[in-house]
Amino acid sequence: MANIDVDSLPIANKNLYTLCINKANGTIKKFAEMLGVPPQNLDRVFRIDKRNGKYPQLPSTIIQAVKDKYGLDEAWLYSEHKTIESTAVPFVPERHVMVPVVSAYARAGYITGYADPEYLQALPTIDFTPDHEMHGHYVAFEIKGDSMDDGSKESYIEGELVICREVGRHLWQNDKLHIHKRDFVIVCTDGILIKRIEEHDVAAHTITIHSLNPEYPDRTIDLAEVLQIFSVVESRIQRKR
Repeated sequence: MANIDVDSLPIANKNLYTLCINKANGTIKKFAEMLGVPPQNLDRVFRIDKRNGKYPQLPSTIIQAVKDKYGLDEAWLYSEHKTIESTAVPFVPERHVMVPVVSAYARAGYITGYADPEYLQALPTIDFTPDHEMHGHYVAFEIKGDSMDDGSKESYIEGELVICREVGRHLWQNDKLHIHKRDFVIVCTDGILIKRIEEHDVAAHTITIHSLNPEYPDRTIDLAEVLQIFSVVESRIQRKR
């Protein structure tokens, strides 16, 4: 964030700059990613618009992103603070969710209990903080087997945890899944799989799944056998002590 005239910034823009310093060490790109807004949109509010010689007002998208991410409303943004160095930004915990964990040994129980709130509440949990606010239903699954391990950096190894967000049923029953460069956990009536999806045939109501390990051939699954589909959003290696 070089070449920014801090003293000339309007109050709201200056307070946003303060937040950027506190949360992202003044790095626009990193702070934009944290807020879930385009970096160029964020950078623009710290630059004079050459067309009118004025700083832009904060767009509603950025104001809402600050509110959603840190709980700071317009009143905070438009309040007069002392200086960039002395402004105290209220501590707001990062938004997070407690995600139920389905171990390799709990897979059979999950297939029968996935729709039971009491069953889900009894599962162990891990803490997960999304990169940006995301609504949805999250579950973490422990990897079992080597079907997604081909030795590459994209592999998933046995014992690894994958944190997943459920894909709404209406998005795969009646519409085509967005499958490009994504991995999925597929909960079927006879097991839980982590796979790539090579093809989704909406008319035939089938998906073709692919393993990274070449020893496992592709196969087609009837969606009538699928209970849930999750998109993998993060993976964690569990260290054995």
